[in-house]
Amino acid sequence: MTTVHAQLVGDKAVLSRAEFERLVELAQATEEIDLQMVEDDVPTIGIMRLAEQGGAFDWLAGEDDLYTVDDLKVRYQ
Repeated sequence: MTTVHAQLVGDKAVLSRAEFERLVELAQATEEIDLQMVEDDVPTIGIMRLAEQGGAFDWLAGEDDLYTVDDLKVRYQ
């Protein structure tokens, strides 16, 4: 039995490279597959986590909002 751990982000799943490679291996054992991969230097989810958990933007929580809904109404009328 193979156990796969994946984090869902919207309609996508994030899983470790080792688990992904195991899934590909299992798929190839049953049928021929065409694997197309695109690798980013820095995954978007990693950047999002860094910004969220790193604390660099914590100071914004105590600040007033710069823009309001009224600002949008003026621009798009």
